[in-house]
Amino acid sequence: MHLTRTIRAISAACGTMMLAKMAAAQTVIADLPIVGAPTYGEMGFQPASTKIARDLQWLDGMINVIIGLITLFVTLLLIWVIVRYNQRRNPTPARFTHNSPLEVTWTIVPIVILVVIGAFSLPVLFEEQEIPEGDIVIKVTGNQWFWNYQYVDEGIAFDSYQIGYGEGNLNPSISEQLAEAGYTDREFLLATDTAVVVPLGATIVMQVTGADVIHSWTIPAFGVKQDAVPGRLAQLWFSAEREGVFFGQCSELCGKDHAYMPITVKVVAPEVYEAWLEEARAEFPA
Repeated sequence: MHLTRTIRAISAACGTMMLAKMAAAQTVIADLPIVGAPTYGEMGFQPASTKIARDLQWLDGMINVIIGLITLFVTLLLIWVIVRYNQRRNPTPARFTHNSPLEVTWTIVPIVILVVIGAFSLPVLFEEQEIPEGDIVIKVTGNQWFWNYQYVDEGIAFDSYQIGYGEGNLNPSISEQLAEAGYTDREFLLATDTAVVVPLGATIVMQVTGADVIHSWTIPAFGVKQDAVPGRLAQLWFSAEREGVFFGQCSELCGKDHAYMPITVKVVAPEVYEAWLEEARAEFPA
């Protein structure tokens, strides 16, 4: 118990020091709107902020329509059979054993439906998996329980911890840390002490790996999710279409503090990104 409190105290102190270190670099990216974040009590997707996310959400909607129509058809068919062919209305049941036209139909129709779904889903899959040449390449390494980011061509590297790491409940100290980083209490358990900063419209390639166990780097509003497997270097890409702050979570169970491993990405105008880059080179040399 004493050890746990000590670890949490050290984590809080480290978080405060990291926030102080980030102050200079954060000044150029203040006042961004929160765009990609979960909302209590809501259903559905976060606002799509990349072409990949828009395509995935459209595909999900299309498939849901198909599923809904099939479910409605089967439900109505069952109701019709129950009403029309119950024992009272149909005391002498038919005794046929097969119906070739019907059997051919219920074989061909599902095949056609699956082909239609595949015709729309495969291009979206290929769009995700075919990695273009990146304007910016960032290597992200999952650790228990934080992320490390390295801007491969810029000589920048930093760790990213949840603000208030190790604390399950909000307290005045964490509220102060959130405010210093430009967040509100609503962003508790989502905001990190450092953030990935990328320019609007640039092609970003993330090289994803793990240092200990399997993690997963995920930003729902971007439509991206990639497992971070130790010993393997996987890739994903995105090109953000709107400025703002976007949150994600480690999406692979990775140990006792899996729930305290959020992700923060800030999308800014190109000129703001260049200003941040100059500050970050001094603050976070690789």
